[in-house]
Amino acid sequence: MLVQDGLPAGQRLPALLVIILGIVMAVLDGTIVNLALPDITRELNATPAQSIWVINAYQVATLALLLPLATLGDIVGYRRVYLVGLAVFTLASAACAMADSLTTLALARVLQGLGAAGLMSVNTALVRLIYPRHLLGRGIAINSLVVATASVAGPSVAAGILSVASWPWLFALNVPFGLLSVWLGRKALPDNPSRAEGLRLAPLDVLLNALMFGLVFLGVDGLGVRAEAVPGGAPAASLWLPLAELAAGIVVGVIYVRRQLAQPLPLFPLDLLRIPVFALSMGTSIGAFCAQTLAYVSLPFLLLGHYGFSHLQAGLLLTAWPLAIVVASPVVGRLIGRYSGGLLGSLGMALLALGLALLAVLPTHPSQLDIVWRMALCGVGYALFQSPNNHTIITSAPPHRSGGASGMLGTARLTGQTLGAVLLAMIFAMFDPQGGHGSFVALWLAAGFAALAGVCSGLRMRQV
Repeated sequence: MLVQDGLPAGQRLPALLVIILGIVMAVLDGTIVNLALPDITRELNATPAQSIWVINAYQVATLALLLPLATLGDIVGYRRVYLVGLAVFTLASAACAMADSLTTLALARVLQGLGAAGLMSVNTALVRLIYPRHLLGRGIAINSLVVATASVAGPSVAAGILSVASWPWLFALNVPFGLLSVWLGRKALPDNPSRAEGLRLAPLDVLLNALMFGLVFLGVDGLGVRAEAVPGGAPAASLWLPLAELAAGIVVGVIYVRRQLAQPLPLFPLDLLRIPVFALSMGTSIGAFCAQTLAYVSLPFLLLGHYGFSHLQAGLLLTAWPLAIVVASPVVGRLIGRYSGGLLGSLGMALLALGLALLAVLPTHPSQLDIVWRMALCGVGYALFQSPNNHTIITSAPPHRSGGASGMLGTARLTGQTLGAVLLAMIFAMFDPQGGHGSFVALWLAAGFAALAGVCSGLRMRQV
């Protein structure tokens, strides 16, 4: 099904449903396993340190393959990459559910991460094909809403499933939804009207890309884990491996980028990063996702440990943030195109920074209302940022490079979330999270990252 300026109105809904189902599964599976790690560790006779690979295997595979699969979408079509990614993700989910050892589970998670990379690398490029230009803002707002909600819903969804079933069901439930999405996607998803001319996917570039992202991720993640495991800071002897991984990733990255500079349409989209608006939007995205992760992971410690709320109360209070995103996103979708993305993004990040700072200065005995309106302010600010920012990223790229832009969206999100998680681990190693001090430090740092993201967004207004 070829499409020039969006699908007819009656065909958009089934196509968008395929995108929503795929992205919900891929994003949820990045965080949904965290709560089940103790059960997985016990049932598969593994150590806690070994069980971390259930998470890392998925994250590394996804991050390492996002850009290669985005480029492949520019070459062979976004529909084909997305459908193959869906099929691989579904098969891998079944393999995860049937895993009888930590090794087989970790390998299945690598395969699942590969499928998730196929989904996340081209989903926004497909939205650009599904919606006509004058409605693209609304389509991206829906897509952004799904990603944002799924990003913070993982623990709640996991808790609901684990309360009635064992951990394999976290993966098994993907199978029927995945099969439905593949069947519906074959009929509903559009093809690229044009493909990138002169773009190639060299195996060496794919390998260097995977090594760069994989080694840097493992090095940075290892530094955070070491710091969290040893109060007061990790001893130098325990840091040599993550430091070596980080150094090796940087060396590989230098070699990789030098190769990419010589190519007119590089796998690592340096051509897109030379566009000032695109580069500033990427900086905005990384800062915002880092702020979100710092805040959303530290807040449960604050609500449960410091203020003494119950798990049910804390869960309900935390939902004020995603609920505010749900309420604000339709309004924001209508603002896209009428107002500058730089203006909306800087306003959104200002509100997010303000909300985070207000959470950091909560009174000694706050009421639930004191917390809810601050959380809602964060959600409204986040909604004002995300959809306009994603719209700017995808529309500032040429149509034949939509795949590269879409892949960079996912890369920025994972980069910001990883940075936020590592910084939080280091903060909790230095400040007691149960006493509230660590959470307050994390919230102030999150407010700083949100403010920095707002500055990046504001600078885009000078590029118009």
